[in-house]
Amino acid sequence: MTQIPAFSTTVHGSGPGLLLAHGAGGSIEGNYAPIIPALAAHHTVVAPDYPGSGATPRSAGPLTLDGLVDGVVAAADEAGLDTFTLLGYSLGTLVSVRTAARHPDRVRGLVLTAGLARPDNRTRSSLAIWQRLLAAGDTEGFAHFVALSGFGEEFFNAVPEREVPAFLKLIAEGVPAGTAEQAAVVSATDNTPHLAGISVPTLVIATLQDTLVAPSNSRFLAEHIPGAEYAELDTGHVPMAEKPREWEKLILDFLARKEL
Repeated sequence: MTQIPAFSTTVHGSGPGLLLAHGAGGSIEGNYAPIIPALAAHHTVVAPDYPGSGATPRSAGPLTLDGLVDGVVAAADEAGLDTFTLLGYSLGTLVSVRTAARHPDRVRGLVLTAGLARPDNRTRSSLAIWQRLLAAGDTEGFAHFVALSGFGEEFFNAVPEREVPAFLKLIAEGVPAGTAEQAAVVSATDNTPHLAGISVPTLVIATLQDTLVAPSNSRFLAEHIPGAEYAELDTGHVPMAEKPREWEKLILDFLARKEL
């Protein structure tokens, strides 16, 4: 069995548990920083970084979805959370659903943003481009591709032309060391057999301008998880950059209504 390093984790606030699961090529800071203060106002927010993201070292062996599940659950254990609601973003939606399937006694609810049950052809092709660019050390090309596929048309085109080089440089410099391995987990995962067994309150949030993980993937999740609620954000794949307050409100309203 591959030994997965302990995930570097921060804990914020107090109250019912919220466990965060971030996206591939992301981190807690990159994916959740804008909304953590609001989440922590009434919850204990446990925020672990995967291997190769944040301060967590890369895994010495192959990264797997179940290894990520083990890591985030261990982070919840370390923080003293017996039960928790999972907030999953992108790859984190795969982690969240698999966690709910493996630990149904511990998961109280799910919020799944820009997510998927399994990658479609477009997502697999995009991730293959990620991996080729990263293997070649072409972080500039990777930044261009992320800008095109990750951000909504309106958001990216609103960046002043003179500021685009700095915008792309910021993306290139922020690529976590474990990005390729995390992308490979997405490419290899199929959670569709687990969806029908999910019995906790679930909110699925689709990102309508998303060309990396198309909104049809979110609709599939909402249609196949019993009783799931469905909401939309008019953003690309990164609502935390494009419309953080709208994203935050959807999450907080759901947590309040479901008393999670």
